[in-house]
Amino acid sequence: MSLASPVAPEAERPALRREIAGSVADVGVLIPIAVALIVKNGLSPTAVLLPAGLLYLTVARVYRLPIPVQPLKALGAIAIAKGLGADEIAAASLLLGMIFLGLGATGMIDLAARAFPRALIRGVQLTVGLLFLKIAWGLVADPPKSFSDHAIDPVWAVTLGGAVFAIAIAFRHRPVTLVLVGVGALTAVVQSGSVTLGPSALTFPSLDGATFWAALTVLVLPQLPLSFANSCLATTDAARTYFGTASSRVRPGRLATTLGVANLFSGVISGMPVCHGAGGLTAHHAFGARTWRAPLAIGSALIVLALGVGSGLAVVLTAFPLPVLAGLLATAGALHIALMRDLRRPVDVALAVGVGIVGFQLNLLYGLGAGLVAVWLPRLAARLRGEKRPPVAEGVG
Repeated sequence: MSLASPVAPEAERPALRREIAGSVADVGVLIPIAVALIVKNGLSPTAVLLPAGLLYLTVARVYRLPIPVQPLKALGAIAIAKGLGADEIAAASLLLGMIFLGLGATGMIDLAARAFPRALIRGVQLTVGLLFLKIAWGLVADPPKSFSDHAIDPVWAVTLGGAVFAIAIAFRHRPVTLVLVGVGALTAVVQSGSVTLGPSALTFPSLDGATFWAALTVLVLPQLPLSFANSCLATTDAARTYFGTASSRVRPGRLATTLGVANLFSGVISGMPVCHGAGGLTAHHAFGARTWRAPLAIGSALIVLALGVGSGLAVVLTAFPLPVLAGLLATAGALHIALMRDLRRPVDVALAVGVGIVGFQLNLLYGLGAGLVAVWLPRLAARLRGEKRPPVAEGVG
């Protein structure tokens, strides 16, 4: 059974229920990081969800496709592990916003994208897929402390997570995520006991040179290669794979611009830094999202939650069943890895696997660096010897 089925025609327009099902398919990434930033790092729930919701609405208008919105994963993981405060996270968001807005506005990122052949991008996507599977396993086998009050025995959690994965894979062409997320949301509300109305307080960050320096060295530099490769290059490539000519609006520079603007806003309100992500696009597409209606639906829902029940959202989100999140996240990871199936030449497969393994085991920056050396060093050497070499495989610029 094939896990990934690239679909291109713009004419494909599924029922609204499938669009909505696809719109919530990426909550396995959003909720765990959002909860940890709220509970451990002290971010306002409204400030966490509002930037994501507004960026989804922007996506619906700018791209007309279900381009994903996700938390910045490397930044979030470091901030959570080190227990950094809202000021450092806000400073990092502002710095990343300025960097990517500059890269997008100048066209530099589109130019750089031409140096990355598809096999290298597939390696990036393999890294992300493997990371999704690793995070999914961790959610059920070693639950985050933020969810500890409602965690169940790991054996049962793994079993239920596997069942969610199997159901999601088997019925991914039906609106199964609506049922799974709906059951999870209902469970969370019941276990939390009540829902408090109204937004949580928004605060402006307190910033100085030391805060910006800490944010740059600890949070921004580790996040940059992942955002460049996954949010801009790999998302552009995945959009072409799934939507063909309908993805003409999706370009690395434009993705850099939209995520840059969103992070400037997030930094101003001490919110959650956000990005796009190829794995999220796979999740949205796999469960039925095809048009602007999906990001409009999830964006509107996030804004309603942020403004309508933000003051009590921390309690509700920590009660969301982890097996549901893990199963959906594992599904997205497996489907994302399956993008590699369009590589035909053994040398391309070897390059993608090498980049993916190095990126997963060490760091995506090392994987990208090794991949670029493997692609360009032989060509440069051949050119110096005066030999004719075939052009580099098509990039994503």
